[in-house]
Amino acid sequence: MRILRITAFILTVIGAINWGLVGFFGLDLVAGFLGDMSAISRTIYILIGLSGFYSLFTLYHYITEEI
Repeated sequence: MRILRITAFILTVIGAINWGLVGFFGLDLVAGFLGDMSAISRTIYILIGLSGFYSLFTLYHYITEEI
């Protein structure tokens, strides 16, 4: 489970940085490196999205556990 949490964290950070670059500069690194909506870039986007959901539910678990 620790590997899953670390991987989800790293992918979430990559996604956040990518969205920051898109917002500030209009630069999409994932599309730039892997092609615009290629199968590989779509897979990366899906993994980043799933990591975000996993991180959200993990955070919710820790918040409700503390209360």
